[in-house]
Amino acid sequence: MNLRRLFAIAFKETLQVWRDPRSLSIALLMPLMQMVLLGYGVSLDIRRVPLCIYDQERSQTSRELVERFVASGWFIAVHHLADARAVRDAMDRGTCAGAVTIPVDFSRELASTGAAGVQTVFDATDANTTAIAIGYAQGVIALAAADFAARWAAAHGTRPPAAGRVDLQPRVWFNETLDSRNFIIPGVVAVILGLVGAQLTSLTVAREWERGTMEQLISTPVTALEVMTGKLIPYFAIGAFNSAFCLCVSVFWFQVPFRGGLGTLVLTTFLFTLVVMGIGYLVSVRIRSQLGASQVALILTMLPTSLLSGYTFPIDQMPAPIQAVTLLVHARYYVTILRAVFLKGSTVLDLAVPILALVLYAAAIVWIAARAFRKRLD
Repeated sequence: MNLRRLFAIAFKETLQVWRDPRSLSIALLMPLMQMVLLGYGVSLDIRRVPLCIYDQERSQTSRELVERFVASGWFIAVHHLADARAVRDAMDRGTCAGAVTIPVDFSRELASTGAAGVQTVFDATDANTTAIAIGYAQGVIALAAADFAARWAAAHGTRPPAAGRVDLQPRVWFNETLDSRNFIIPGVVAVILGLVGAQLTSLTVAREWERGTMEQLISTPVTALEVMTGKLIPYFAIGAFNSAFCLCVSVFWFQVPFRGGLGTLVLTTFLFTLVVMGIGYLVSVRIRSQLGASQVALILTMLPTSLLSGYTFPIDQMPAPIQAVTLLVHARYYVTILRAVFLKGSTVLDLAVPILALVLYAAAIVWIAARAFRKRLD
């Protein structure tokens, strides 16, 4: 490999990127936009679920129960309704996601028996959100019921039943605040690098065909390996910049804990970048249209990274055939590594399996991409 020819190809490709507004926008603006949009717009936390309250009793006890819903931080009381028909209308219009109905004899039943019924109704159009909201409501009601039962027992000179009581003291590791942002942001880094890297490199060789400069490139003594390496060097620099940018934004802006080693992150990021850029270059060699190459690169990188890497949906909850397919998705291993490095502080030895998978993937892609380019016009 001749270094002079290699640097000449790299310099030429750098000028191409610098003079191409589309490439510059992908390289510089897309990471910023994705970090902001995905960092703030995507959340698995269910907060401030709008509730409609139908309090038939309007007593101090019933108002206390409503205040417990609001004080939990999971719900907000958006409307206090006057009748059951208003509850149905509010649910139909989407004004509230759930409704709490407190019966007219709520306080009397509590005073006489120590127990009373409360109805909660939820709109299950969004099944996942509804399931979480129901769990929150059950927790609020369970705590209120225990408190009311203790008061009733004290008023009647008895003790609350203790049979079957279990004191649960949970301890959460790695994401102590249970903030979904700490789970999502590391995956965003994989999405950005996968999309930007493949999109940019998918234009390299296709650009030569569209602009009619492939004949000049073929007539030079440069080898196929020098073409690939020289064309990818500028994009590796862009990938390194984007990686550093994403790391800084994740840690210093979104406050995602970074507990692992920087060396582990650099090594695995290099391997992942090599894979996505090899895929983009391979697509660019096979498809001579920049638009077509860009679209195919988008399908090969963005969709698997978003849907089959574990970034959006947990892999262990997928059907077995789909789980088998995810083993072929390169982003799966990188997302696993990112979350382990950020939140767990895992080392290279801890991540030996996904790192080895990335190494094999990178070696295979680079070998195929290097053999794909031929200095011929046919």
